[in-house]
Amino acid sequence: MKKLIFFWKELTATFWFLPVLILAFSIFLSIGLVSLDSAVSISHKGWIRFFLVNSSDSARSILSTISGAMIGVAGTVFSVTLVALTLASSQFGPRLIKNFMYVKLNQVVLGSYVSTYLYCLLVLNAIRDNDGYTFIPSISILVAILAAMLNIILLIIFIHQIAVSIQADRVVSDISDFISKQVETLFPEKIGNDSKEDLKIDLAATISGYRNCSPVKSDKSGYLQYIDNKVLIKTVAKHDSLLVMSKRPGDFLVKDGEIGILYSNEKWQQDASDQLLDQFVIGKTKTAQQDLEFSIHQMVDIAARALSPGVNDPYTAMTCIDHLTAAMCYLAEAEFPSKFRFDDDEQLRVVADNTDFEGLLDAAFHQIRQFSAGSTAVIIRLMEAQIIILKFTKTESHNKAVIKHAEMILTVGKQSIKEQNDLEDLEKRADKILKN
Repeated sequence: MKKLIFFWKELTATFWFLPVLILAFSIFLSIGLVSLDSAVSISHKGWIRFFLVNSSDSARSILSTISGAMIGVAGTVFSVTLVALTLASSQFGPRLIKNFMYVKLNQVVLGSYVSTYLYCLLVLNAIRDNDGYTFIPSISILVAILAAMLNIILLIIFIHQIAVSIQADRVVSDISDFISKQVETLFPEKIGNDSKEDLKIDLAATISGYRNCSPVKSDKSGYLQYIDNKVLIKTVAKHDSLLVMSKRPGDFLVKDGEIGILYSNEKWQQDASDQLLDQFVIGKTKTAQQDLEFSIHQMVDIAARALSPGVNDPYTAMTCIDHLTAAMCYLAEAEFPSKFRFDDDEQLRVVADNTDFEGLLDAAFHQIRQFSAGSTAVIIRLMEAQIIILKFTKTESHNKAVIKHAEMILTVGKQSIKEQNDLEDLEKRADKILKN
């Protein structure tokens, strides 16, 4: 079931899915309204005559005008979208293109214009004026006029959205919101002290209880996008085995490369092995559903580009640091799931390759620190970030990870900051961490 949910989320995130649904809706709407027009006779007297067409020539003229305008504006919308994607790619990095493509408003606008064009064509084809028989789908034409008015409003909203969406602060804020939702979903619980549960598991003794050992190999090359954990545990438990993973979502797999090692008492049949591999979704690109580092890398990519000599925008880099700090403060208090996964009978079935706080802290600040040499303000902001994060850490291992980053930031500062007063400011901030 979770695997289907994953594919559904990926499908709804594509640029074409929503426009295709709107197109399909316009087809059924045109059929339904034309049928209604043929079944209902509406009087053209009174105030309603101002809204209904009673001439076949006028009907064709209106529908032709609307359909021609809609397909023309649809081309303009597509061109503006491509320009926005080009700007986003050059300014923020190619990984951010997905974020712009997945904006629902862009999909709705494109789908609305193309579907209105198709709707007008279908209604236009239904008009009849020959051999004394005249059929004018007045209600259908009125709906086409209303759709054209709505599309004008959508065009204004679309232009505003594009103008706002390519601003650096808005891009960083949107990614930060996504990271916040993702960390709250993946790590919903908080801790107060070190967990000792993992220390109770003697993995070597558990492995020694199995007679057979065989590698689980990937059937194709690509990124590991998703693992259906519940079905995976049930599959391994069904054959009374243990799977020790060496890869996690976000890792790149090579065909016939090792995903993990399977320990069992009996040799697995081919169909059982295929069922096991089916629980791993492998694709050509990374996705963020189970890979928090992917979202963090998007933010880091913006900061790295901002610190490049060609851009030289330290304020954007500091904004990225601020948002990453907020995410790491939450993760500093979050309870990371155990790598040991058990079945319903409390038997160890899967040993996962989990991410941890130190790994996420490295993903967030390593590259920014490496690119920050020569930018005093960014180096100082990095140190301030570690001070804030340290206040939220609850475990000794988390403290050590933050202290390690503070030491590396101080080293970069001593190597690249020439002004003595700036270096003293950095050292004062470092003392708040290193002298505790």
